[in-house]
Amino acid sequence: MKLILLGAPGAGKGTQAEVLSAKLNIPTISTGNILRAAIKDGTPTGLQAKSYMDKGQLVPDEVIIAIVAERLAQDDCANGFILDGMPRTLPQAEALDKAGVKLDHVLSIEISDEEIEQRMSGRRVCAQCGASYHIVARPTKVEGVCDSCGGQVVLRDDDKPETVRQRLAVYHEQTEPLKGYYQGKGLLRSVDNQPTIEATTKVILEALGL
Repeated sequence: MKLILLGAPGAGKGTQAEVLSAKLNIPTISTGNILRAAIKDGTPTGLQAKSYMDKGQLVPDEVIIAIVAERLAQDDCANGFILDGMPRTLPQAEALDKAGVKLDHVLSIEISDEEIEQRMSGRRVCAQCGASYHIVARPTKVEGVCDSCGGQVVLRDDDKPETVRQRLAVYHEQTEPLKGYYQGKGLLRSVDNQPTIEATTKVILEALGL
């Protein structure tokens, strides 16, 4: 299955992508993870991307498309993939079409801005190993200390409230129009976010006919 996940930042796309990846035995291609790896490694592309991400802005299309195209060409994507975080704009979606990328479904997870802000401002990430936590939903055993490696747990710049609001504004302006684009192609499947991860997974599987 070749699938795109849409939804506002913090909607739970990454979590659901992991579940679907395991169930369908296909890789998740997360542009966010690819970009963060490049930033951590200090590559030229990573440093360029960081300047945009820190401001809550989108990374330029040419950077994203090049990264994704390279990844989709790898052998493990032959039987399908899950794109999480790309496309984010209509030009990116059109570029995927021009590149000959065929899709089975485009899944949109619907959630309110208020819940997004609440979720993301509580997220914490280990600066050493990258493990994810949440001060309410998944707190560390010792405040500020990673359960896995003992590293420092921090609030990422792009999860700070002022940046979250900027990211949401960008999403509504530039990414949300993709729903209409894929609706016109008969590919869009929309589901409402549910109170638990498991319940959200259930409605997603139903929407995908699984």
